[in-house]
Amino acid sequence: MTAEVVAEPGAPPPRCTITVCRGCCCGTDRRNPGVDHDRLERRLRLQLARDVRLRYTDCLGPCTQANVIVVNPSAKGRAAGGRAAWLGRILDVDAVDDITTWANAGGPGVANPPATLDLYSFKPAKHGH
Repeated sequence: MTAEVVAEPGAPPPRCTITVCRGCCCGTDRRNPGVDHDRLERRLRLQLARDVRLRYTDCLGPCTQANVIVVNPSAKGRAAGGRAAWLGRILDVDAVDDITTWANAGGPGVANPPATLDLYSFKPAKHGH
């Protein structure tokens, strides 16, 4: 199941789309005990500009990388060569802050990501967990 925070009518096209995994492992103490997952999610949601689309999904698959977030380019970013950025092990406020800074600046294809996001970047396998 995917839930989406919808932009207001007449709002400008989104800067980019962020998909947050909240499935079997992401956002749970089972995979990453001692992390305040709800706090991280609230921080992400509250720091994003209104024109950044935010979606939640049950499971993106690479559970060993929990917590997983995918930053997808806007139409403008895609036209400029931007591609989806898969980020894993998002377990602290610094990572969340870097993601929101990048998304608010336009995301893939529009703005360069903070160098620290290289530490979280990975290429997902084609199939399953």
